[in-house]
Amino acid sequence: MKRNPRKEKWTKAYRRLHDKDTTLDATFEFESKRNRPEREGSHVKNRLTTKGICTFWSIEINMRTLNVTARLRSSGLLRTKGLIGGKWRDAYDGRTIEVHNPADGEVIASVPFMGGRETKDAISSAYDALSPWRKLTAADRSSRLRNWYNLLSEHKEELGQLITLEQGKPLREAIGEVVYSAKFIEFFAEEAKRVYGDIIPSPLSDRRLFVLKEPVGVVGAITPWNFPLAMITRKAGPALACGCTMIIKPSELTPLTALAAAELALQSGIPPGVLNVVMGDAPSIGDSLQESTEVRKITFTGSTGVGKKLMAGASETVKKVSLELGGNAPCIILDDADLAAAVKGSLSTKFYNTGQQCVCTNRVLVQEGIYDKFINAYSKAVQNLKVGNGLSEGVTQGPLINNAAVQKVDSFVQDAVSKGAKVVLGGKRHSLGFSFYEPTIITDVNNEMLIARQEVFGPVAPIIRFKTEEEAIQIANDTDSGLAAYVYTNSIQRSWRVSEALEYGMVGVNEGSISTEVAPFGGFKQSGLGREGSKYGMDDYLEIKYVCMGNMG
Repeated sequence: MKRNPRKEKWTKAYRRLHDKDTTLDATFEFESKRNRPEREGSHVKNRLTTKGICTFWSIEINMRTLNVTARLRSSGLLRTKGLIGGKWRDAYDGRTIEVHNPADGEVIASVPFMGGRETKDAISSAYDALSPWRKLTAADRSSRLRNWYNLLSEHKEELGQLITLEQGKPLREAIGEVVYSAKFIEFFAEEAKRVYGDIIPSPLSDRRLFVLKEPVGVVGAITPWNFPLAMITRKAGPALACGCTMIIKPSELTPLTALAAAELALQSGIPPGVLNVVMGDAPSIGDSLQESTEVRKITFTGSTGVGKKLMAGASETVKKVSLELGGNAPCIILDDADLAAAVKGSLSTKFYNTGQQCVCTNRVLVQEGIYDKFINAYSKAVQNLKVGNGLSEGVTQGPLINNAAVQKVDSFVQDAVSKGAKVVLGGKRHSLGFSFYEPTIITDVNNEMLIARQEVFGPVAPIIRFKTEEEAIQIANDTDSGLAAYVYTNSIQRSWRVSEALEYGMVGVNEGSISTEVAPFGGFKQSGLGREGSKYGMDDYLEIKYVCMGNMG
């Protein structure tokens, strides 16, 4: 085999760096007879000397990624097979799909590309596990869920690193997601012991009437990539607490977090088959879950379009359906608001997770009396955001999930500009390349622009000017979505009045961080059906049975 000195030189340097837990910039120089073009979005860049005879390849290698992966493997949390009936399995046909780090495009791992056949196996396993699981005492199920909570909490650092690797969010946010996720398991571990029935006074003296609550059965859960752990525990917590079993279909973009959570569930004493994980061919898996008569409920978090299709498909077997769909959240800044608090709150609701969350502020509505002051203060705050690899110190903005997401965000910005909006800050791909986009502020936005009509899911803050409280409410409600809304005002009367007028399932008043395990999460209109979290989150996993006993006189 012909030697390649250039490759050997790079390989030796790479191996030297492999032992270091740091980010290094290594530059290699070698002779070149031709100009090699820079690869767009790559971490390999081309530079020529003034003489044009030498090429410098600047290779930035983040060794933290490699070391994190190694630590996850040694801990047993980097699982790369599906979980069916307590066994880790490959796809029948051996196909796999690569999981990439959105910050640099590197392959983290490969997982099975499963489909209908594997899903049917998972359904059978969940169905077989249903009877023994539901027959356990509530206290027993509660104890096992608490064990799971303890393990999730114990491994929050490793799980956080895994989330950052495959999803991209800053490590601090990722660890915060683990803590938040674990709280749902802790909460529903206690709720498992509070599934109360009811006694109904009978109109006849010889009859006794009572109501039981029973688990709905096997549940199919389809979860998104933006919160790869929280969207699982928010569904699995109440389902398992009620005595249901579950098949989880995580996003093919972030399956590793789901598999790690399932590994900890097994370690916690949750029996094989109670929790199963399949990933891969989304349409095939979804069809199998919908068509099965053994699956009695579908729970889904994702886009409104897919939610509608699932709802239609579930009608064939009359399943229960819970849908947590898209949002178009307004953040209304009234002229009597505490400006500093409004800037801080609207900043966090807009740019948390790089704007990739369903309750993220999608439109910032500012009353004209404070419009200029707000934009000035908001711009300064956005300029302080640090964009980069989520594993790097001090980073507050990670990448978008993939290039398609970047293209979508950029198309929304361009549409707004073409219709008269002005870019105050950002407005283009970040110089880091890959899936990074600059934190962006756009002014002179109106509700006819795509960026105000559809969910952006990116780090872009469209700002809309309004004159009166009534106008703000009209603009805010002018959407098919109704998930979350935010209001900033120092008037208790205005806060109450505006909150009541907003057609949204959740409203934050002078507060941007509204999601908690003890409160119901869900929306109005086309933002979904049902509620997750809180005591109300148990309802969708239960059936009500009425029993009438005669001859009791």
